[in-house]
Order: sequence, then C-alpha cells, then structure tokens
Amino acid sequence: MDIIDNIELVYLKIEDYEDIKNAMIEAYSNMPGSYWREDHIKALLKKFPEGQVAIKIDNELAGCALSIIVDYKKFDDRHTYRAITGNYTFSTHTNKGDVLYGIDVFIRPKFRGLRLGRRLYDYRKELCEKLNLKSIVFGGRIPNFYKHADEMTPKEYIDKVRKKEIHDPVLDFQMSNDFHPKKILKGYLEGDKESNEYAVLLEWNNIYYEQPSITATTTKTIVRLGLIQWQMRLYKDLDEVMQQVEYFVDAVSGYRSDFALFPEFFNAPLMSEFNHLSEPEAIRRLAEYTSAVVQRFSQLAISYNINIITGSMPELVDNELFNVGYLCKRDGGVERFEKIHVTPDEAKVWGLQGGDKLTTYDTDCGKIGILICYDVEFPELGRLLADEGMDILFVPFLTDTQNGYSRVRHCAQARAIENECYVAIAGSVGNLPKVHNMDIQYAQSMVFTPCDFSFPTNGIKAEATPNTEMILIADVDLGMLRELNQFGSVKNLRDRRKDIYSLTHLNKSK
Repeated sequence: MDIIDNIELVYLKIEDYEDIKNAMIEAYSNMPGSYWREDHIKALLKKFPEGQVAIKIDNELAGCALSIIVDYKKFDDRHTYRAITGNYTFSTHTNKGDVLYGIDVFIRPKFRGLRLGRRLYDYRKELCEKLNLKSIVFGGRIPNFYKHADEMTPKEYIDKVRKKEIHDPVLDFQMSNDFHPKKILKGYLEGDKESNEYAVLLEWNNIYYEQPSITATTTKTIVRLGLIQWQMRLYKDLDEVMQQVEYFVDAVSGYRSDFALFPEFFNAPLMSEFNHLSEPEAIRRLAEYTSAVVQRFSQLAISYNINIITGSMPELVDNELFNVGYLCKRDGGVERFEKIHVTPDEAKVWGLQGGDKLTTYDTDCGKIGILICYDVEFPELGRLLADEGMDILFVPFLTDTQNGYSRVRHCAQARAIENECYVAIAGSVGNLPKVHNMDIQYAQSMVFTPCDFSFPTNGIKAEATPNTEMILIADVDLGMLRELNQFGSVKNLRDRRKDIYSLTHLNKSK
C-alpha cells in the first residue's frame, strides 16, 4: 500500500451506504449477494447508532463493525443468525439488554494485514464496558471447515485450530482477541457453504460488569487498608487494652479506611495476670476474655464505619482450645475464622488444636480471605480461597524472631503472585517479659500485590518500619485484579493444568 496519512474510527452514517455495500461485496466475494440493504443500515443507525462504526483510511472506508444489544436470556446458546436479528429486522435490539451481540465485522481485502479488525473489536470492548453489559457474543464463521468436513467433525476441527494444526482465518483471529469458543451452532447462517452452515458461538466477558441494584449500596473498587502494627506492652485490664484498640480504630477510620487489621494474639498482655499459672492454664484464662472482646470490636466496627479483622484470640469450644479470630463488619455482621495449622510450639506449650473452618467472606469491598500466621505457609489454603473468588487475603501474625517473620513474609508474597490477589499482613512488636512464651516479637507489616506491569515491580504496595508501633495505610484497586486475570503477562489461575492435578476442599460444606 501507499503511505497512509490518516486512520480514523468513525460512526457510520447513512450517507456511507454505497461504500458499505461495495466493501461487503469485496469482503464476501465468495458469498454472492451477501450485503446489507440500505433499509437494514437505516434500521441499525436508528436503533443503536453507537454500535455501528467504520474505519476509514485517508477518508476511504476500509471496514465496518455492526452490533445490537439483546436481552440474552430470551435466547439460548442454540439460536440462529436469523433468530437473533429478528429475521434481519433487528427488532431484538433493546437498550435494556445485557449482551452486546456482534452482527457483522468485515475488512476490505486490500486493507487486510493492518490489524484493523483488532481496532474494531477494541472499540466493541470499550463500548461493552461503557454500557455496563455482561459480555460480547456472536456466531463466528469457520470458513475453512469445508476443506475438512469429510474427515472430521466441527468439534475436532475447532480443537485442531486451537492447537494451530489447522489455520482458520476467522476463528484464529477471534481467539487471538480474547474471545473463547462456547458452543457449536448448527444451521447458524443460511447459505454459508464454506462453514457448512456451522458457526462457533464466541464470547468475551466484561470483567467490569456490575449487576444493577435497586438498593442504595455500592461495591467499592478502590479499597483502603489500615494495618495496625501493635506494640506489646503490659495493660492492667481489658478496658485498657480496648482503649488502645479504639485509639487505632479511630486513627485508621479517620483516614477513611475500609478495613482495620489487628495482629495474632494482640491481647496476650492480659496473660500477665496469670503468669503464676502454667502456660496451658494461663492461655485458657485468657480465652475467658474472647467473647467480650468480640462484642466490643463489633461495636467499634459499627461506630467507626469500618470492617475490622480482630487478629486472633484463644477460644474454648467443648473444652478444646482453638486460635480464632473474627471479622466484624460495619453493617453489624460478625464472621468467625480459625487457625487450621497450629505451630509445633502452640500444640506443645499451650495444647492448641487446629480448626477446620476455611471460607471466603463477602464484604462491601469485595470477597476476602483470612489466614492466621502459620496457615499462610501452606499454599493450598490460599489457592482454595482464590478458587472461591478472593480479592484480598488478610494475615494476622505473631513471630518472635526474624527468621520466623521471614517465613510468613515470603510465603504471603508468594500467595499474592500465585493467586492474583492482594495480601495484607500485620504483626506485633516489642516484648512481654512478664508473660511466659510471649517474651519477644518481631514484625514488619506489609501489603503485597501481584507482579505485573500495573503493579509495583517488586510486588510490595506498602511496608511499615520494622519493630516500630505504627499504622500502615494503603489503597488497592480490585479492578486491576480483574484486568490482570484477563490480560496479565502470565495467568497463574487460568493456566493451571487441571487436567493433570486438582485441589479439593473436603470440608467446604462446613
């Protein structure tokens, strides 16, 4: 081609009709008579002008994309082209629909090879997001199928196209633009002899789609995390501990944080009163405070309009001791979580038992998971939570030495990468000389991200000063996770080989 001075994407006008007709005759030269009449184009422009666009090169029409909006539940995945277009009248178009349906895309032969089709599809994707539609759907032709129809089924043909054993110009292009085959449609387009009248139902999902709501609630995409790096010090009673808790809740809520995260066993200083007892007896006495602590946390969550992860506390259930925590939501809801893997020291010194409750929690800021300290060192747990749609993983921890902290820190960062989520960890600092088995602590609270172009190159969103009492505030964007899942350099969740290995949550019913 000659040098191109200008390429522009424009809305179609009825004045373009002769150019559209001629372009379709060229593009579909192997399907005589396959062009839209002028009344078809008029109807499309009247019903949905935003959906009809063209690319012009130096003011010459090079290609078009035509589309409508449909209420997809009125159809099924076995429809025909005639049915979806209302017998070519486009009466099926409705502004109240939920799917952008592709009617036609074509590029004139002399302009092929310039990736113009990609520009048209990019526009459709942006339009789908702008109009908050669930997806883009259309029936894609398979024009090379006729060459292989005597030796294989459409399903076998599509499989070989996927594996690059057969080239199909249409299907290859669609899959390279993130459309995935959903179903084979028989008798889709009358007269399409090259495809033997078969088509592949293709779909692109809008990861930003939000279900319309009739309630006055919103789901946030930018979420602010408040991490409390707690100083271990002696307190005379529960009121004094909770006074310090409220001070930090007040501080992080003052910055309009959506979550406050406290460390594991943050209330351990209360054991100083029982230091004359054995370690197992002392921690059981500490467990007597748990119910009152949870009640006060719930009140703070409501009063300060913030979701609070309480860290963890000992709790007796049927005379068995567990390490548990609570999610106190700002709407008044309370959820309980358990430490599943207790450390050898916790079992030996305190007699703690491992729990069996593992689940995600729905909040007004996305779906979250919570793993207590040692649990984050077992990658299966994070993966199970990711399979349930977790956006943010919170990890309250308690480590005495720097090497213990390093295990938590590096495993937490690995969970962020492999599960395409954010991970927030918060621990305690200082020392408690008057509490057995809790004498020293080491911590550096952090927020981790996946490692890709939209995130920090080292995967660290924010980090506290080591071994210093402080709060850490960080914003995370849940929308970036959706984009990473679809368009990341690597796709850790989607690329798992589930055909050769799998992971099962045996106690999911609990």
